[in-house]
Amino acid sequence: VQLQASGGGLVQAGGSLRLSCAASERTYNNYVMGWFRQAPGKEREFVAAISSSGGRTYYADSVKGRFAASRDNAKNTVYLQMNSLKPEDTAVYYCAAGPFETVTPDTYAYWGQGTQVTVSS
Repeated sequence: VQLQASGGGLVQAGGSLRLSCAASERTYNNYVMGWFRQAPGKEREFVAAISSSGGRTYYADSVKGRFAASRDNAKNTVYLQMNSLKPEDTAVYYCAAGPFETVTPDTYAYWGQGTQVTVSS
């Protein structure tokens, strides 16, 4: 499965962005999709995950109530709606696909190339 993330950019604090992650194969529909981010000098951290059906979502405490993950299996695409953005949300955001509903990056088998999100204060 190849994943292509897009939608990043520069936004002011308080603004919104929607990230998209398109998968190359319909088998993507069988996978849990995760969003992770990595800021300069920091480890990659979990942001959100959504079950294969879209019925369950999981969020890091730092983004709960501000970010929302969704998926459109007909389009092989997962989304991350990011609202009320803060400067500390600045990072490269990655989408990933895996078989388990976990927050651990190592359990995700397939990764997109990342998209830069920069939030100015």
